Amino acid sequence: MIEIRKLRARRCGVVSWASACRNAEAYSKFLVSGGLGPVGKMLELRLVQGSLLKKVLDAIKDLVTDANFDCSETGFSLQAMDSSHVALVALLLRSDGFEHYRCDRNLSMGMNLTNMSKLLKCAGNDDIITIKADDGGDSVTFIFESPNQDKISDFEMKLMDIDSEHLGIPETEYHAIVKMPSQEFARICRDLSTIGDTVIISVTKEGVKFSTSGDIGNANIVCRQNKSVDNKDNETAIEMNEPVSLTFALRYLNSFTKATTLSNTVILSMSKELPIVVEYKIAEIGHIRFYLAPKIEDEDETQS
Repeated sequence: MIEIRKLRARRCGVVSWASACRNAEAYSKFLVSGGLGPVGKMLELRLVQGSLLKKVLDAIKDLVTDANFDCSETGFSLQAMDSSHVALVALLLRSDGFEHYRCDRNLSMGMNLTNMSKLLKCAGNDDIITIKADDGGDSVTFIFESPNQDKISDFEMKLMDIDSEHLGIPETEYHAIVKMPSQEFARICRDLSTIGDTVIISVTKEGVKFSTSGDIGNANIVCRQNKSVDNKDNETAIEMNEPVSLTFALRYLNSFTKATTLSNTVILSMSKELPIVVEYKIAEIGHIRFYLAPKIEDEDETQS
């Protein structure tokens, strides 16, 4: 009984040590190594560019409420659909993009994305973020370290039991692929939303055309292929096997453009009667892809 009391006292002592930020570097190593918890920690991910994770959550939290984050030896991923099953988001952060990556076995962690985003806002933009979870545990721990390690914070969030079907996304040879500045695409979607609810995206050899119409009139924006010697991020490049023209709901495309902060360029992949893929590269470590089903003339107004 005496030994148990001593152990409890030591556990309580850790809290005051952390809150006082004494010997922060040692405390950081203490937390990352497992603290006083079970030796069998089976998930440890340390991301130096912690701001990337914050930006990812900002991009998807309004589209998807709850989702499973899947961890495997290859990387940290998410696949989820919106409530109307019109749009799908797929995220991948490869394991080699983390400073430290340990995943002893495949693990799926259900989280509320709004709550996760609120928690991540507690991290500074330059903070290093470590994600930890126990094997069979019901919570996940986020550790935020300032660059000079003078401040360490740790937050625990309860996990959720989420039933979700993982869809197999087949490799597809798309009829047209457009690479353009992400800020330009975001502005086009925003501007056209002032006129109409849907946009027709048409790709030809000459360029990509965005068209809409509404009660107050109509609008057309054409982006032609161009080469930029100084900055390739400013290029509009088109690869096309055959012309494509599809109609999409602008409110979804505008939601996708919240990922603009992740990449200077966006890639639009299109084929007839298939969902468009709106892809943003995440630095050198992964990508986020949004899939949106096209509207057809006789369907109900689910997307509008």
